[in-house]
Amino acid sequence: MKPPRPMIIYNLFPLLAGPFLRWRPHLERAAAMGFSWIFVNPIQRPGKSRSLYAVDSYQAFDPRLLDPGSPLAPEAQLETAMAAARELGLHMMTDLVADHCAIDSDLVERHPDWFVWEGAGRVARPFCLDGGKQVVWTDLAKFDHRHTRDPEGLYRYFADVVAALCRRGFHAFRCDAAYQVPTAFWTRLIRETKAAHPDAVFLAETLGCPLDTSLRLAGAGFDYLFNSLKWWDYRAPWLPKQYLLMGEVAQTVSFAESHDTPRLAEELDGHLEACQQRYLVSALFSAAVMMPMGFEFGFRRRLHVARTRPEDWETTGVDLTAYIRRANAIKASHAIFQEDSAIALHPYADDNLLVIWKGSARTREEALFILNRDLHGEHAFHCDNLGWFVQSGAPLADLSPGHEPRRVPSAFHHTLRPAEVLVFVVRR
Repeated sequence: MKPPRPMIIYNLFPLLAGPFLRWRPHLERAAAMGFSWIFVNPIQRPGKSRSLYAVDSYQAFDPRLLDPGSPLAPEAQLETAMAAARELGLHMMTDLVADHCAIDSDLVERHPDWFVWEGAGRVARPFCLDGGKQVVWTDLAKFDHRHTRDPEGLYRYFADVVAALCRRGFHAFRCDAAYQVPTAFWTRLIRETKAAHPDAVFLAETLGCPLDTSLRLAGAGFDYLFNSLKWWDYRAPWLPKQYLLMGEVAQTVSFAESHDTPRLAEELDGHLEACQQRYLVSALFSAAVMMPMGFEFGFRRRLHVARTRPEDWETTGVDLTAYIRRANAIKASHAIFQEDSAIALHPYADDNLLVIWKGSARTREEALFILNRDLHGEHAFHCDNLGWFVQSGAPLADLSPGHEPRRVPSAFHHTLRPAEVLVFVVRR
């Protein structure tokens, strides 16, 4: 099965969705919004912390995702969800957590050589730096991919995990904390997995690591890296530079929010037009986009990898599904929005307006965005000749959400609403 292009990814957060047998309505909604992939966080059995990312057993399912009243076996319950996804034309992606497991996993006792050990015979916990402060995850045990005395045993264990997930119908893997695992491990795992499953896709979760580390990971064969568009203020020059460097070695994934970040509707205090702006730019800026469950309804309660429950579903009175469907349709219908390609930022006389040009090296398409950075005020844009911003002499087509598709005159004037984004496409 050839992976669909583009990769428009809906993150079905399993603790919010509930048991496998309840996934179908969420899958149907994602398909109706134009998503082509469903990403689910780890579905394996967690340790005592109950965190999705503290895996106790890679072979057993999280009991929170099983319906104890169903006559179906656990494997059959998962297959029911997978079959629903296939029926809807959706491809399935899941997490691969290879840097660590639960501190209370029996792997620690059965295979002590697979782990990093500290003084006093204590297994090492992973950690990160947050604002210069070390944060240690006490519920995790760190695998020792670099110095284990049993490298083949550790590698084969994870190769078997991936093979089992492929057999269950998962065709892509978001490799959690990929930068914490040696490149050689990923090179072999990706090569051997793709030899058996040529359509397998690997995404490296690299947020928080130096850019040069992300670029080295791309050399291991990863198809996609995650970029940092979410934190761009539409002004600073660092994002275009990062985008250019990453795009030279792999495609990238943008997101307006993720399960690891606060909800955007909460950050923006319910400013829905700004949420729409952020999603549209994320969807069209990079080769792939990912959106977590609940964004479409303006959810404000942050997802939690251990404590979120289906009862946390919010009643907001917000419905952004039509806008998201339109943004996804624009992405799906134009190659320029399905790749990472050259971009240029053009300042405008009114500093609240930003013009972004994107040009494809693979096709003859170019795109132009005119973006109102002001979330509260209108701003007028006027240009005597839009052709100044593109290489083509042909008229531009207006694809902006909420607009009727039309050719726009070269002399163009428009007053942008707060947070509005205009989208134009032209073929050279």
